[in-house]
Amino acid sequence: MAFSADELRVLRRALSAALQSSTMIPTPDEVRDYLRLAEDVDEAAREGGRLRTFQLAELARYRAALPGSAAGYLERLTGALDMGYVPLPDDLAALRRLHDAPCTDAEAQRRRAVLRRCEHLAELDVRARLEARIPAPSQPCGTPSAGRARLRALPGGRSASDDPKPGPKPEPKAPPAEPAAPEPGEEKRKVPTPAEIFPPRRRSAPPPEERATG
Repeated sequence: MAFSADELRVLRRALSAALQSSTMIPTPDEVRDYLRLAEDVDEAAREGGRLRTFQLAELARYRAALPGSAAGYLERLTGALDMGYVPLPDDLAALRRLHDAPCTDAEAQRRRAVLRRCEHLAELDVRARLEARIPAPSQPCGTPSAGRARLRALPGGRSASDDPKPGPKPEPKAPPAEPAAPEPGEEKRKVPTPAEIFPPRRRSAPPPEERATG
């Protein structure tokens, strides 16, 4: 995209006003110039899109007319590559057919150079799409990650060992308390025997008549 001298002057003023927005207030004429420049830039972008669409359509027509349109096809393909065009599988197949077709040495060298360039660009495009879809490889188990290394570097972070430290061992239980000893002067009570609690009954004496009879 090319700017004229007037457009460059307006663009320079716009950039200066953007850098000094706190101290510089644009005049109404400058505001109109800025809006006109923005419209011109939008129109140039739309025109560039239309030109690109036309060039790609021309490239497809020349590709469909191969091998008779080899010279025009190579010229338009080279121009599209200079504008950032990524070759399609149809372009690679067409270039390989042209590479195998009989031609002069200069033309064969030209076709070979375009084919190598297209293959390189197509390979870069495939790699970029794969890297965008496939996530980054995970960290190996034996290698500490960067986040854990930063945690160890911070005060209060984890130690060099990633394994958690064993917790404190449980304290042994205290033995059961023994019965308290009797206070000094307190006499021990004797445990009564069953005979003392339940004394045996004494047999009563027989009546006198029975003694006489006997």
